[in-house]
Amino acid sequence: MTAPVITYRLQHLRRTHSLTQEQLAQQLGFKDRQTLSQIENGERKLSSAEMVRASEIFGVSLDYFTDPFELAGEGHFSWRENGTKPEALDDFELRAGRWIAAYRHLSKLKGDVINSSTRRVALNHQSTFEEAIAEGEAMGKALELGSIPSKKLAEALVDKLDTLVLEVDTAQGISGAACRLNQLNAIVINRQETAARRNYDMAHELFHLITWDTMPPPRLDIAAPTDKKAKRVEQLADNFAAGLLMPTALIEKLIEASELAKGPELVPWLNSHAQMLGVSAIALQWRLVNMGIINKACMVSEDFIKNNGDSQRAKPPAKFGRKFMEIIGWGLDEGHVSVRRISSLLNVTVDELATIFENHALPIPYDL
Repeated sequence: MTAPVITYRLQHLRRTHSLTQEQLAQQLGFKDRQTLSQIENGERKLSSAEMVRASEIFGVSLDYFTDPFELAGEGHFSWRENGTKPEALDDFELRAGRWIAAYRHLSKLKGDVINSSTRRVALNHQSTFEEAIAEGEAMGKALELGSIPSKKLAEALVDKLDTLVLEVDTAQGISGAACRLNQLNAIVINRQETAARRNYDMAHELFHLITWDTMPPPRLDIAAPTDKKAKRVEQLADNFAAGLLMPTALIEKLIEASELAKGPELVPWLNSHAQMLGVSAIALQWRLVNMGIINKACMVSEDFIKNNGDSQRAKPPAKFGRKFMEIIGWGLDEGHVSVRRISSLLNVTVDELATIFENHALPIPYDL
């Protein structure tokens, strides 16, 4: 690791432990605060002995300072969760951070560009829901998502915006997250959710990534926040996702092709068309309400359209994502990382690791 990264990690530890430069300098055995100030300003390197002492002070391993497979405070996460225990969320964030850091490190070694593109959107806290919908529709056109946006969304995020998409098994209660680094954007999705929920969460987290500067999301992105400003941001994100996944022109075309029934006959129309769009029937019904096509009095009970009329869940997508596994495979083939290290990183056996490559139709690295 470079000296600036080591210095950043030391500074991050100091700040998260609420220590002043003077307090940490004293614990490190420096004569004065100025020595630590020089280290944090990049004017002096942290010696090996000082690094060992720092790891003892903060109760971390030396790997914290030297391991490129650590984010160590660089990444900013916004987690969409419901009732996840704080310690479980903290633990999973560390794991997700290591996946993202590994991808970044190996991509740099390979010479790949990892500067995520961020399309500008004219949205802020004062924006209307209609403006958020319009920006969602515009994003769908810019990404060339085609007639059914949900089918190409994940691929477009990776190929057109250089955003890492990880579909993984998360801790209980976590449905997804947006992660922002200086160079790289990432979206984490719970692959065990329904396809409709995964698509919605992906669009929702995309909103947070492209509005991070104007409307930075909280670490815990709950569905019904009590804070007015946070609630407004979530409502805008929901409308953006609706516009992206269910653009006006597409909904109107579907209604023209198959006349919209009312009352109980609306149920099969919602269920079948939601399945086609890769969204939930509940979300589709609200989209019709917001477009003025049906009014609230005509809405059918959500009990009839939960799971789009189907209680069976489709097989989840292969773990981690093809782009991520391509980089991991390259790192293994080139000898930049060992099979044991990757198995530990991904928390899988060697046999399971080989299966993940097969599930993505990727060649199995020689060492496997």
